[in-house]
Amino acid sequence: MRAFLLRRLLHAVFVVWGVVTVVFFLVRLTGDPAALLVDATATREEVARARHDLGLDRPLLVQYADFLAAAPRGDFGLSIRERRPAMRMVLEHFWPATAQLALAAIVLSVVLPIPLGVVAATHRHGALDHLSRLGSLFLQSMPSFWLGLMLILLFAVALGGLLPAYGSGTLSHLILPALTLAAAPLAQNVRLIRAGMLEVLQQDYVRTARAKGLAERGVVYRHAFRNAAGPFLVVSGLSLGFMLSGTIVIETVFSWPGLGRLIVQAVPGRDFPVIQAAVFLFAILFVAVNLVVDVLQGLLDPRARVF
Repeated sequence: MRAFLLRRLLHAVFVVWGVVTVVFFLVRLTGDPAALLVDATATREEVARARHDLGLDRPLLVQYADFLAAAPRGDFGLSIRERRPAMRMVLEHFWPATAQLALAAIVLSVVLPIPLGVVAATHRHGALDHLSRLGSLFLQSMPSFWLGLMLILLFAVALGGLLPAYGSGTLSHLILPALTLAAAPLAQNVRLIRAGMLEVLQQDYVRTARAKGLAERGVVYRHAFRNAAGPFLVVSGLSLGFMLSGTIVIETVFSWPGLGRLIVQAVPGRDFPVIQAAVFLFAILFVAVNLVVDVLQGLLDPRARVF
């Protein structure tokens, strides 16, 4: 197990380094941020002075070396637009706004599919099974921004403001964006659990457990679900990472004051430090979630530790 964890940790470090490196060079292809800070009538000398103040007149590899030396300490420099520490701005927008939204969506997309998928599998071809499959297909086929707009039209407009359409601060503000963010992974996980359970329930050891007189609930959850949970854990880890990045779209639709909106503002403003700090945080969270999933899968199935 120790060697397995060491391999996963080394892989995580390599992934984070690769992501921040790609972003470092890509953002510099979007243009010169100094040109946005000076007046439209500024001379070349004034633009050059602005680039010097920002440290953008140094060779690119020198900038990259300084970035790699400072990034592990969480130092991404000052925001070009606000002249405040970039990582501090990112953390202020991430916690609590984005963290609340992501955690609510994670609970909906990971906890709810377990009973829904199990019930659909144990009542195959029944009304609940057909309803879960149709609902999953419906939720997976819709873009998240379109679903968000439809929920706003239904609950905030058609139903007379039953739920708020934008903003934050109360539990009612969280419901619509969390449902929108969790919809696609929730539907995917229901179908995945259903398929895994249908396969496992046909195995000999499940029939043997039932023949011994074990309670049906224990047979389903203790024996069958545990062996069907491997693919669900893997896909859930990937979907959790994508949900973190999906907050960018959802926060824009619902005017949620989180990290996603900060990134949307930073990209057209060419605020390199803020973009790099945000991507670094997302990469750390994505890798951490997948590391936890790998460990859990290794505990459930020792065969997974060899990879």
